[in-house]
Amino acid sequence: MSDAALDHGALSQWLAANVATFAEPFTIAKFPSGQSNPTYRIVSAAGEMVLRRKPFGKLLPSAHAVDREYRLLSALHPLGFPVPQPLAICTDESVIGAIFYVMEAARGRSYPNGVLPEFDAATRRAMYEQLVDTLADLHVIDPEAVGLGDFGKPGNYFERQVMRWTRQYRDSQTDYLPEMERLIAFLPETLPQQARTSIVHGDYRIDNVLFDGDGTLTAVLDWELATLGDPVADFSYLAMQWMMPADGGAGLAGLDLAALGIPALDAIVARYSERSGVPVAGQLDWYFAYNLFRLAGIVQGIKKRVIDGTASHAKAAEMAKRVPTLAQAAWSFAQKAGA
Repeated sequence: MSDAALDHGALSQWLAANVATFAEPFTIAKFPSGQSNPTYRIVSAAGEMVLRRKPFGKLLPSAHAVDREYRLLSALHPLGFPVPQPLAICTDESVIGAIFYVMEAARGRSYPNGVLPEFDAATRRAMYEQLVDTLADLHVIDPEAVGLGDFGKPGNYFERQVMRWTRQYRDSQTDYLPEMERLIAFLPETLPQQARTSIVHGDYRIDNVLFDGDGTLTAVLDWELATLGDPVADFSYLAMQWMMPADGGAGLAGLDLAALGIPALDAIVARYSERSGVPVAGQLDWYFAYNLFRLAGIVQGIKKRVIDGTASHAKAAEMAKRVPTLAQAAWSFAQKAGA
């Protein structure tokens, strides 16, 4: 089934029955970005909302769990944590062909260029400090206290994650990459100790949050990889932004950060650790290797969907070419970590 084949009549009927802020007539348009769960803006006579659905076609068993996303938003929104308000979920695949949910349309926009050229130096600093503080605030939420004690499995998070992404990579593997094979051997043998179990976002980076026009962080989006686990996983994934080359995306390496007003990596390490109580300094190389390994696995999944003809993003084929580069970078950090 294609996006064009969405049954607008069935969707309208379901929205009218389940969402108080919906009224005919309405339009629906797919957002151009988003690799995994296709996302749409709905504009109805009563206002705007956003719909996220599972992709059509054959899916890996643990992927695209939009029902988990909805449950998480339902737990976080009442706390005042910056997430869109969830409105309703539909688990009946017959309505549009896949499970989906709707949420409020959060104000603000994403800024995928880590340099934040639209803002001055003081505002950039404040935006990055909010980015770090919001992640620290997520990690101090007690999962049990908000009804998410069973949102992830017990035990070592990285052990589970290395196994998961190895399995996901194997399920979508199309080429032999020696660096990925070395990482698959190295990472399980060198797992770090886990000091705390927190809600982890799983894809926390600057273009997965929204800021309003004055640089105030308004919402954290794209929770499809969220689970319970080691908070350093999230923080080190964000910290990768400081290690990646500045190319118009999130990467900041090689820039004069002081002149731009963007905090240095040491500064965000200290800020995060102070606010969250999670020590990070001096231990990032292993985590960088893991995060790049995981990213290679994610992009490999996109590559497989390109080959299968089910990729949901216009630039998916271009992204798929990045797998070897990511694997090489991951192995480089693994070597710094003692491989």
